[in-house]
Amino acid sequence: MKKNYRFILRLFYHARQAAMLLLFMLIASASAFAQSTQIKGTVTDETNSPLPGVVVTVKSTGKATTTNSNGVYQVTVSGAADVLKFTFLGSVPKEVTVGGKTVVNITLVTDTKQLKDVVVIGYGTASRKDVTGAITSVKAEDFNAGVLTTPAELLQGKVAGLNITKSGDPNKQPATILRGPSTLREGAAQQPFYVIDGVPGASIDLLAPADIESIDVLKDASSTAIYGSRAANGVIIVTTRKAKAGQTRLTYSAYGAVEKVSKNIDVLTGDQLRQYLADNGVKALAQPTDDDGSNTNWQKLAERTGYSQNHNLSYGGAGTNSEYGASVNYMKNNGILRNTSLERTIYKGYINQRFFNDRLKLGITLTNSVTKNNDIFQSQVLSGILFYLPTVSPFNPDGTYKENYSRTGSGPLNPLSLINNNFTKTENNKTLINGFASVDILKGLKFTISGSTQKEQNNVNTYSTSQSGIYVNQNGVAVRSAYTNTSNVVEAYFNYDRVFGKHSLKLLGGYSYQQDRNNDGFGVQTQNFSNDALTYNYLALSNPTQLSQIVFNPAYISTLRFVSFYARAQYEFSDKYLLQASLREDGSSAFGINQRHGYFPAVSAGWKITNEEFMKSIPVISDLKLRAGYGVSGNSLGFDAFTARLIYGVPPGGGKFLSNGNIVNPIGPVRNDNPDLKWESTATTNVGLDFGLFNNRLTGSVDYYIKKTSDLIYTYPVSTTLYFYPFYTANVGKIKNSGIEVVINAVPVKTRDFTWRTSFNVSHNKNVVQSLSNSQFGLNFIQTAQLGGKGQSGNYSQIIQPGYAIGTFDLWHYLGKNANGVSTYQKADGSTTATQPLTSDQFIKYDAQPKLIYGWSNSFFYKNFDLNFLVRGVYGNKVLNATLASLNNPADSKLQNIPTFTLGESFKDINAYLVSDRFLESGSYLRLDNATLGYTIKPHIQAFKSLRFYASGNNIFIITKYRGVDPEINIGGLTPGIDNKDFYPKTRTFSLGITAQF
Repeated sequence: MKKNYRFILRLFYHARQAAMLLLFMLIASASAFAQSTQIKGTVTDETNSPLPGVVVTVKSTGKATTTNSNGVYQVTVSGAADVLKFTFLGSVPKEVTVGGKTVVNITLVTDTKQLKDVVVIGYGTASRKDVTGAITSVKAEDFNAGVLTTPAELLQGKVAGLNITKSGDPNKQPATILRGPSTLREGAAQQPFYVIDGVPGASIDLLAPADIESIDVLKDASSTAIYGSRAANGVIIVTTRKAKAGQTRLTYSAYGAVEKVSKNIDVLTGDQLRQYLADNGVKALAQPTDDDGSNTNWQKLAERTGYSQNHNLSYGGAGTNSEYGASVNYMKNNGILRNTSLERTIYKGYINQRFFNDRLKLGITLTNSVTKNNDIFQSQVLSGILFYLPTVSPFNPDGTYKENYSRTGSGPLNPLSLINNNFTKTENNKTLINGFASVDILKGLKFTISGSTQKEQNNVNTYSTSQSGIYVNQNGVAVRSAYTNTSNVVEAYFNYDRVFGKHSLKLLGGYSYQQDRNNDGFGVQTQNFSNDALTYNYLALSNPTQLSQIVFNPAYISTLRFVSFYARAQYEFSDKYLLQASLREDGSSAFGINQRHGYFPAVSAGWKITNEEFMKSIPVISDLKLRAGYGVSGNSLGFDAFTARLIYGVPPGGGKFLSNGNIVNPIGPVRNDNPDLKWESTATTNVGLDFGLFNNRLTGSVDYYIKKTSDLIYTYPVSTTLYFYPFYTANVGKIKNSGIEVVINAVPVKTRDFTWRTSFNVSHNKNVVQSLSNSQFGLNFIQTAQLGGKGQSGNYSQIIQPGYAIGTFDLWHYLGKNANGVSTYQKADGSTTATQPLTSDQFIKYDAQPKLIYGWSNSFFYKNFDLNFLVRGVYGNKVLNATLASLNNPADSKLQNIPTFTLGESFKDINAYLVSDRFLESGSYLRLDNATLGYTIKPHIQAFKSLRFYASGNNIFIITKYRGVDPEINIGGLTPGIDNKDFYPKTRTFSLGITAQF
């Protein structure tokens, strides 16, 4: 018993010793772990590729590090219970408890919602869920593909209420109208205002589409008013790509494309025209001047297969305290008309650096764009290839161009000679330097100052050879002009962002200064060269015989200044209720001395209904937000410094005269001053509803707006007994646009291997001119669209009149054929006439504004394959086919060609060509605008991220009743919806491309 007791005591003693030793080892181990244990690991993405720049934070201490270029990190932890947090822009954050591990490898997945949730607003960004205005954001992955000559085409069919129309001309900018026309001025006055990387008014031509990260379209005044007097037509904010923290990237993308004319107008061949004349008892065409036995297709001779190419190489990187990058883009687009082309090279470089624990950030960006355009005298060529007789060949037996200068009618000059003997070469060089400094002064308080200078050098050179049919016996005519435009902008503003419990407050206050100096240069025209060898390159070789043969361009050098102050407050309570208000004061030297300053206020509110308690019982609704806003913005685009001033120059029609033995120019007033001239003001009320269903598998928005523009600027005829000059620029008139926009986005299918995303938008806008008068000036109507044509040179085909839309047609009413096959028309008194009616017999009927604009895009992803297509179109508008009207002239078929359409007309119909509502056609269309099939390879190689191949088609097919080339006619300006012998052919494009990321 005693022996057993001793054994138990000895066993207990050794057990105690072992336990104490084990406890000591555990304590020592834990102490060592807490003090010096290093955790290592690798972070990868879904494809098992390493992710550099991932921020790894130890939650208990707040210490952080980032992964290196191989995705590897190392961090010290204080205990096994420590939690590591992994965050990376564009990925879902992840947290991992260390436990007893010393190696922690993780995979981060892409957060597509986070990438799409950031919206750029004026002077800042916001989460989409906190936006109270009408803003549409389009990310790079949703851009249109294909041959694009300007970044605006990236948005075609993507944004509700945004109508973008473009012909096949590579040198012509598309017309861009947002929420209907709201001005009586043309050109820049109708375009949205562009902001590129925070630089207001920067040129969109400075950007390569591959360098754009996102485009945000601000549509209502509660969003745009922060940009004041230049934002009435909406604001398009472009954000370019920047490197992500810790990443280095090298990307090369390229495509090659083939373009062909999608449709030609069917005109008669030479044999068909001869037979038509014979069938109608018309004397045969004179030989060989008008008929040498040829069957010439002038459209085919003028056209060609266009080949295009685009190359983009970009490099970027970001370390702990710096971001840097550079890119170069080269694009060449050979137009489908001979001697037309666009060539553009863009260089860009940037560097951003952070100092003092990221409290100070400095950055500079340099961009240069060189654009070269080759063009022809399009108005004459496009008319000539339709009208010129097909019975003659282009050349005489000796190789010279065949011409018959005695022939009258439309298109009397040899189209091929027009192309080859008249040309314009333009070189446009733009440089933008933008620098900024941003400093965090206090918690939540940041000050930013930025400065930019944009310089544009525009050289235009035109030459018509000694063989030109336009300048017969003038031995060559040369025109040269060189102009420089410079814009300097300084922006300085404070941002204050703080959260106080349930309250969130964001404040903005700033100052802006801009100076634009335009038309600094010269232009001159001269003629009579001994030969054409040097064309326009040495004007001193010209030999003008008269002083009138030397013409100087009368452009004015002008300096325009803007000075602005602005402020905005954004308040949010309990993540439910949103309120935003802003005010901008603009001062501009463009306007009258009494109206230099204007104020542009805006207020909007939002209610996140889904965050209310009563919505928790309706889980099917994942997002529901009601928003409403009102604001005023202005339109001062398209003005020079002398718009409101009395200026002198050579009066219209004023010729040189002899004074004291010298030949001098007459000088007189060419513009009246108006001390009260101010910018147009657009007040917009917008009510919108954003929604999401089924965990946001189905999302969308509905917006209703009323946009009223007052103080319309127009030049009115006045009495010279009261004013120096017979026209006066004043603020008179009002225009109203109202409409509704609907957007629906859905992910109908999402499995492991297959995803289908679809987006549909449709918008309706009603445009009405409300007034053209005030107590001092007034007009009952404004006649527009003077199209010309045989016996119609003084006629107008559209009218701007209160109660009607811009683009309203005012035409003769066609009543059909009489017994002799002659076209008849209705007179104002209701009677019928078989002769050409009077201008007083015209009727107002229909307009060019579409009732609906829509776009439907789809994206399909199956493993490594992707398929995207876009269908877009318009409905309910009219297009005046004045081209067909002019061609439909059977009586002149001995002077010009006619279309196959005319074969059904009577040769006795002397009125068939008159521009009437007979040629007012439906402009509705549905177009498969783009389809792209791609395949992406993601090799498990560290240096090779992805390789994508794709094939794309543009303008694949169109469904329309329009009888012309294409119903997508320019909807900009004061004469929208008119096809008048000047439509550059629409193209169908097929391209192959590649994108490689390293």
